[in-house]
Amino acid sequence: MEHRAALTPGTAKLLLENGFRVTVERSEERIFDDNEYAEVGCTLADKLSWRTDAPTDAYIVGLKELPENDDSPLHHTHIFFAHCFKNQAGWKELLHRFDVGHGTILDLEFLNDAKGRRVAAFGYMAGFAGCAVGIDVWCHQKSNSTETYGALYPYPNEDALITYTKDRLAFAVASNRGEYPKVMVMGALGRCGTGACDFARKAGIPEENIIQWDINETKKGGPFAEIIEADIFVNCIYLNQKIPPFITQEMIDGERKVSVICDVSCDTTNPNNPIPVYSINTTFDKPTVPVKTSNPYALDVISIDHLPTLLPRESSDMFSHDLLPTMLGLKDRATNPVWIGAEKLFNEKLEASRH
Repeated sequence: MEHRAALTPGTAKLLLENGFRVTVERSEERIFDDNEYAEVGCTLADKLSWRTDAPTDAYIVGLKELPENDDSPLHHTHIFFAHCFKNQAGWKELLHRFDVGHGTILDLEFLNDAKGRRVAAFGYMAGFAGCAVGIDVWCHQKSNSTETYGALYPYPNEDALITYTKDRLAFAVASNRGEYPKVMVMGALGRCGTGACDFARKAGIPEENIIQWDINETKKGGPFAEIIEADIFVNCIYLNQKIPPFITQEMIDGERKVSVICDVSCDTTNPNNPIPVYSINTTFDKPTVPVKTSNPYALDVISIDHLPTLLPRESSDMFSHDLLPTMLGLKDRATNPVWIGAEKLFNEKLEASRH
């Protein structure tokens, strides 16, 4: 259930005005209607028609992984979140398709400016939405319902999500002796963590119940007993190296308060995953997975890798706005440092995949 778009009708219009040709595939899932793109001058095309109809020098811009169960060679230059540069599951197989087809990945996750900061990211909205789902799962637990937490659906805007959460919290807090949950955010100073903390505040969580950890608090190395003392743990770190685990099976088997883990970072298939108590990604259809533990107190994990689609229009607007200057830089890709760096990284990973 992916409703976001890397390029909104507004940014597509600006690309057109700057001499780009923009073709948009029709989609019933995307938050932006086909006619919104057509009205600004984009050419519409059938879904997946890029595979046969796109010129060889066209950039194929998308968001998430390519269609599954396809091992055909890839000839184009793709700009998307490939999820294969950190040795995730299937990384060699995907890179092999580009190797055979002489295509290229310019990964949206690794478009960095001169200071090493990403030029565009969904991080803020991922943290914002992740905290919202984490709080809602906690509310569901407090309702004493025997039913599994249900499917998620996108909200029309931020205000609707906040209003819904406040209503849910009011009932849950009343059944929790008037106590609000303690929300611990790991990586609280980054984009993602800032989003998580902002949502907690907007939902009405008292400031003293928002536990904010970042590098200073984690430099001693995990595991961290403080995590299991919170009610909701929201992991927002950016994992780029092996680190000690934040929590262990032994910790969650013992006495604890934590009953919800929202792993926004979602490094499920990464061998260095610092939350090694679950092993599957969850989805909007099935947002939670129960953790096996000898402690009878429930522990649910949320590990959705496209959380910002909970607020797809606002997420897309924010991301696309930040990405636009870099997209305009494709005209001078050979000398543009952001694109040079992205291609250099692709070539390094491609070489590694051959061994």
